[in-house]
Amino acid sequence: MQEEKKMKVKKGWLVVQVGLEDDQFEEGDSTTQRFVIPISYLYHPLFKHLLDKAYEVYGYHTDGPLKLPCSVDDFLHLRWRIEKESGHYRHNHHHSLHHALYFHSC
Repeated sequence: MQEEKKMKVKKGWLVVQVGLEDDQFEEGDSTTQRFVIPISYLYHPLFKHLLDKAYEVYGYHTDGPLKLPCSVDDFLHLRWRIEKESGHYRHNHHHSLHHALYFHSC
């Protein structure tokens, strides 16, 4: 795991830490998982909702990767939705807004 943390992330990508915390965020916690995502996700309306939740929970200043307060399953579903809509989203961004994803864990 130490080698994974030291690996450099390619330009245009971002490391996020996904998971729910009980009392305190712990990197070794089995309920959290690291993902490398394209920076373009930051501009997608569904992901912006999750960023707003992250701000409410953690604020703007955190050490390490961007922490996202949702379950790994919810994040995987969000990632699937963004990938599925990415081509369609460029042509009709209102379509994706009608099917907004609400996180059960947030």
